[in-house]
Amino acid sequence: MISLRNLFSIQAEPLAGLVNLNKGCDMAPNAEGLDALDARLLLLLSDEPRLGVLECSRRLGVARGTVQARMDRLVQRGVLLGFPPELDLAAMGYGLTAFAVLEIAQGHRGLVADQLGAIDEVCEVHATTGQGDLFVRMVARSNADLQRVIDEIVGVPGVRRTSTSIALSTPVAPRVRPLLERLAAEGDRPEP
Repeated sequence: MISLRNLFSIQAEPLAGLVNLNKGCDMAPNAEGLDALDARLLLLLSDEPRLGVLECSRRLGVARGTVQARMDRLVQRGVLLGFPPELDLAAMGYGLTAFAVLEIAQGHRGLVADQLGAIDEVCEVHATTGQGDLFVRMVARSNADLQRVIDEIVGVPGVRRTSTSIALSTPVAPRVRPLLERLAAEGDRPEP
């Protein structure tokens, strides 16, 4: 059986052979280091992750070596984390998504996060400010299964209190496309 944790942690290995990517390129990167070509490449890969470097270069109108160097740099810098398939958890039998805010005993955040990472149904854990210390996204097969997952989380040493909410729907799914589109468009505008 495939672990849910492993499905969400597919990482690309850093690629070797990086070159000076600004040499001969008139697209200046923004403050975060992405320029319009980077954004257009990421949009293309978001739409069609199975495209090869040659096809990407053809569609972007740049040399194959430029695309390869850009991809290598994006992987090396941690912008492009890999090419995992987009999965429908409901179709896999995990139709219930819930979020929990955890209050953690002083000095236990790292230990609790490690233990949460060992629970297959825990998809994400974020350290937060505000009411709680950790924000957890989890999935379950049913309400009874969710209770089992919550009991497992509550049983982690250092967890003081939890507050769990069940997601009824996802009006806006996780996305980065609008940000990439803005970066791509900013590269097309003349400098003021």
